[in-house]
Amino acid sequence: MRIGIIGAGFIGRALAELGVKNGYEVMLSNSRGPHTLTSTMISLGCRIGSVEQAAGFADLLLLAIPFGRYRELPAQAFAGKIVLDANNYYPQRDGQFAELDSQATTTSELLAQHLQGARVVKAFNAILERDLVADARPAGAADRRALPIAGDDAQAKQAAAELHERFGYDVVDAGPLAEGWRFERARPAYCRRLDSAGLRAALADTGPNQAEGAWRS
Repeated sequence: MRIGIIGAGFIGRALAELGVKNGYEVMLSNSRGPHTLTSTMISLGCRIGSVEQAAGFADLLLLAIPFGRYRELPAQAFAGKIVLDANNYYPQRDGQFAELDSQATTTSELLAQHLQGARVVKAFNAILERDLVADARPAGAADRRALPIAGDDAQAKQAAAELHERFGYDVVDAGPLAEGWRFERARPAYCRRLDSAGLRAALADTGPNQAEGAWRS
């Protein structure tokens, strides 16, 4: 399988590292162009390209850009693609989105509206960048961490689950894309190191949010 990664920040680079380590062909891209990624290509052993090139190259795309810039994505390049959305909404960085502040919709639903024809799965957003590589464990490990996904396309979610398994994580399916709010920023399931049972309980918790930034302590 070929993986295209849109976004070359900490999350994007960590996902690229996991992809290469697990035998995938990986192309990394960012908005500034592949000429800015030469050293990253050398250090990770991945390919580099433009956003459009990564989308065309990939069987599966991982999206890890600042949420506020999602409308800049060339929607036509993503048509028919499985897109794993690792974005999170941080108002201080992304600006205010009234529909998110009022909980009228979710981050991944907004992305799916923009990427008409793409098969969007919320994934890899509820883990800190520093933990993505460090917390990966083989199947059956006693301390194996679970990560949540949500989506409307069963085949796309299956592909997401298989990728998690290869990367070293169990998966808990939170349901359709509209349920992605359960593991968005600050929710009880957000960026906590939990096994499958603990994660299911956290996803079901409709109590108050974590204190801002508590997940980094």
